Amino acid sequence: MTDTATETPGYVFDNHSEHAFDQHRFLADAYDPMTTEHLARTGVGPGWRCLEVGAGGGSVATWLARRVAPGGSVLATDIKPERIARREGLEVARHDIVRDPLPEAAFDLVHARLVLLHLPERIGVLDRLVRALKPGGVLQLDEFDITYGPGLLMPDAGARELYQRFQDAKTRLMVRAGADPEWGAKAAGAMHRAGLAEVDPRPRVELWDAQSPGVHLIAHHTRHLREAFLHEGLTDRDLADVRALLADPSFRACSCVVYSVQGRRPA
Repeated sequence: MTDTATETPGYVFDNHSEHAFDQHRFLADAYDPMTTEHLARTGVGPGWRCLEVGAGGGSVATWLARRVAPGGSVLATDIKPERIARREGLEVARHDIVRDPLPEAAFDLVHARLVLLHLPERIGVLDRLVRALKPGGVLQLDEFDITYGPGLLMPDAGARELYQRFQDAKTRLMVRAGADPEWGAKAAGAMHRAGLAEVDPRPRVELWDAQSPGVHLIAHHTRHLREAFLHEGLTDRDLADVRALLADPSFRACSCVVYSVQGRRPA
């Protein structure tokens, strides 16, 4: 993932924040299994040249580097790439996907997770990612639609109301930063319009409880995005109560929808 809303409008998380390590860890725990399972379906293997955009902590880039060895390479980019560990076959570069050039027709596989969601320039960025593919190459976008994710079982009516206020505030703060909270549901259509063939959208929802990696991630957001939540009208007491609710053994909710979408550049 990329940069902060203050430096690059459209992203609310800061890779230099004291909370960034946990943000990347919780993201990897929650979504790497889905991401890598879908990437594996492309056949990515030895000799492939891959681009990982907004690589964040580098977990997916590292997985790709293992897959493409020997003979392949992975370019992992981020505006703040310091948290990506170097290894053989993995090149790390500071890069702004909105402004900095990309080589064209250069990659067998391009992947971005939860990047275009945050960028007001997402359609232009999508076109650049398509042009970066070799003919026959595959683009995979993993993106949220955060407008769906109902609470299913709460300790009481007050907890249900608090959870909904928290979810609504998170949607508002992301929209304020330039994100499209429904982008996941729109990504497949946008990829088709960008000229990709064989577009394959795969939505996923799951049941969340207090032990779910996705719940650990949103609990972490109460700390990482504290100032933004306060700006949206929540209080520190509200955020503490949200953390307590998410840790309650009786808590059950439906996750938001995450779409993993692949498309192939026509040969």
